[in-house]
Amino acid sequence: MIEFFIPGGGPYTFGWRDALDILIMTVLIYQVGLLIRKTRALQMLLGILVVMIAYWATAPDQPLRMLTVHRVLGNVLFYSPFVLIIIFQAPIRRALARLGRTPLFRPAPHGMTPRMLEDVVKAATNLANRCTGALIVIEHDQVLKDQVQSGIRLDASISYDLLMTIFAPGAPLHDGAAILGEGRVKAASCFLAVTINPQLSRQYGSRHRAAIGLTEEYDSVVIVVSEERGEIRAAHEGRLSAPLDGEGLKVFLSDRLGIAQPHGESPQRAGNSAEPTDAAEPGDTADSRVRSQGR
Repeated sequence: MIEFFIPGGGPYTFGWRDALDILIMTVLIYQVGLLIRKTRALQMLLGILVVMIAYWATAPDQPLRMLTVHRVLGNVLFYSPFVLIIIFQAPIRRALARLGRTPLFRPAPHGMTPRMLEDVVKAATNLANRCTGALIVIEHDQVLKDQVQSGIRLDASISYDLLMTIFAPGAPLHDGAAILGEGRVKAASCFLAVTINPQLSRQYGSRHRAAIGLTEEYDSVVIVVSEERGEIRAAHEGRLSAPLDGEGLKVFLSDRLGIAQPHGESPQRAGNSAEPTDAAEPGDTADSRVRSQGR
């Protein structure tokens, strides 16, 4: 039976190259499935499959024999790859960027130390307790050069006092996002593009949409603090976590950034620390640019 798929025919011996070939194709198909899962791409691929079936059914050697329809569908299938590249350019960029996130191609690390992580978590927790809105972006491997240029450059050490000063109500740098990377507070009052996912719930406000939009394109981790509910959420790879407490946020950041906990400290994963949710505070109004301070 297998000789049918082999050009030239003849006996065939299954070797390690064939096993590797099957393994690579399995991984590629699985990754593509993860990429298009719960997106418009899956629906469009199903539509293309229907067109392909109709193209086969209307061929001259088939019972339907609809020559005009067959020719039109053939032209549609011919140009469909170009249309798909244009429509899904953003998912394709994300897939290629994810492919490059391997230890062999990683640039400089994020520079976040356990002490810096403690200061970030402490600041986010206190801001939430005070119902003060905030948006904190932590770079991972990909540098956010354009986003940094949109704000006010600081290049300061990461500390609890600095973060609390940035997001103090009425402060000049409160409006926007603070970007952390390479062990420094690179900039504050930065603007982030919001996600354009049409399937996203309208309940999400501008901060959450900005966090999702940035993490869809980059491997950063974004902390969102709501002034309406005093909640902390974190975004990574285009998904928002459930509300987090201080310990849950610490575990979330440690896992995503690969920061080892100090010796003897083994925090338990919070039950709500990594579950995606569709809830968001209705007080955050959608906007073309994200602003950390509620009106």
